[in-house]
Amino acid sequence: MNRFSTLFFGIFLTFASSWLGLVVAPYLQLGKLQPVRDEITGEVYPPQLTGSAIRGRKVYAANGCVYCHTQQVRGPTRLLKEGTLPPDIARGWGTRRTYPRDYLGEKPHFLGTMRTGPDLSNVGLRYTADWQHRHLYAPAAISKGSTMPPFRYLYKKQRIVGAPTPDALDFSQIPGVAPPEEGYEIVPTQEARDLVAYLLSLKRSAYELPEATDR
Repeated sequence: MNRFSTLFFGIFLTFASSWLGLVVAPYLQLGKLQPVRDEITGEVYPPQLTGSAIRGRKVYAANGCVYCHTQQVRGPTRLLKEGTLPPDIARGWGTRRTYPRDYLGEKPHFLGTMRTGPDLSNVGLRYTADWQHRHLYAPAAISKGSTMPPFRYLYKKQRIVGAPTPDALDFSQIPGVAPPEEGYEIVPTQEARDLVAYLLSLKRSAYELPEATDR
């Protein structure tokens, strides 16, 4: 009986300590974080997604982008020499590390676990909508050495009626990829437009946070 009591107590203590460390402690540290309002402009940070970007976040999740891309710019993992930038910032993935407050309102959080591709925390600051569409359609043609699969099913071929559609793909900017036959064009579906709207919204280095001290 004493052995059973000891075993039960040990199991209980193991689960209780894990729960306290993984659930209670983070909640006490981060659970009361609130958005920050800029006293001059009145803008609230982090900004919340709207319209097309909200739908695009669902497209991002449905297509498994989180499996190959992170959304967390890391700070230094060790003491750096003076004038040396943390690796993620040196790569141009942001001008500051990301903080818990950056993810307020996001469910689920797309922090990611693997960097088969670059971090996307600030991809909206790096590229235009046209670039994003070309890259989704033919990643290897736009980014040399990319192993990202093409998402051509997010685009459709249609006959040109009158003038070309404003956001039709410009194949002169997609080297090595054949354009559609004359009289036709490749245009993004609504899902592609929504996904690009979400990617363009990712610009965490564009606003200040009181805890951000590494600019």
